[in-house]
Amino acid sequence: MSKYTHGHHESVLRSHRQRTAANSAAYLLPQLGPDLSLLDVGAGPGTITVDLAARVARVTATEIGEAELALSRELAAERGVTGIEFSVQDVHALTFADASFDVVHAHQVLQHVADPVAALREMARVARPGGLVAARDADYAGFVWWPRLPELDEWLRLYRTAARANGGEPDAGRRLLSWARAAGLTDIVATSSTWCYATPDEREGWGGMWADRILESALSRQLVDSGLATTADLERISRAWRRWTDAEDGWISLVHGEILARV
Repeated sequence: MSKYTHGHHESVLRSHRQRTAANSAAYLLPQLGPDLSLLDVGAGPGTITVDLAARVARVTATEIGEAELALSRELAAERGVTGIEFSVQDVHALTFADASFDVVHAHQVLQHVADPVAALREMARVARPGGLVAARDADYAGFVWWPRLPELDEWLRLYRTAARANGGEPDAGRRLLSWARAAGLTDIVATSSTWCYATPDEREGWGGMWADRILESALSRQLVDSGLATTADLERISRAWRRWTDAEDGWISLVHGEILARV
């Protein structure tokens, strides 16, 4: 496994808890039905997972450790959602039998793993014949925003450098189709979608989150400890995110790649 760049600081979870099936898995939703079983790889705080559980018969949620899995367990219990099983798994070597699930889904996972091709091969292995492998990942090099503050260009450069140092690929979105083909999948529909933030509340959600995350998360510690940035550098970037958040014409579009592969 590669090292998870974001970590699990409150500022990270604040962002991840805004994700829903509607805003993060719209490409998959028309394929779901009440009789299907679904494996959710890398469930995180569980907000997408519990939404998916309302659309299928059974969901199995996975994470890399018990502490990480507890986040989705707690949300399911809080919302009274049943029909979800929980399992600690490494996506490179899933312990499930062949052909165990109708749908195998991963959101923002493949950009962080050491071998995304092996991960997709495993996801396909545990999907039933005729089933689906679904993945969506951000493509950081495709992010665009206004105003163009130089500190935000610096933020992007630092993040991409740190993610690659951890064994991940921050520009995963554009590579999903090629990774899927390398994994032996052939019946693939590749698409893209974006998150776009432009209202004051949306800018506060994204920019305010990054203003905190660049100072307080695992990424912050990595950048300083590795010598890629100083605390003063990160404080400058944080202030720039605050300026972007406060800008009346502030706008950002975050591109994502998506694949639906029929096994």
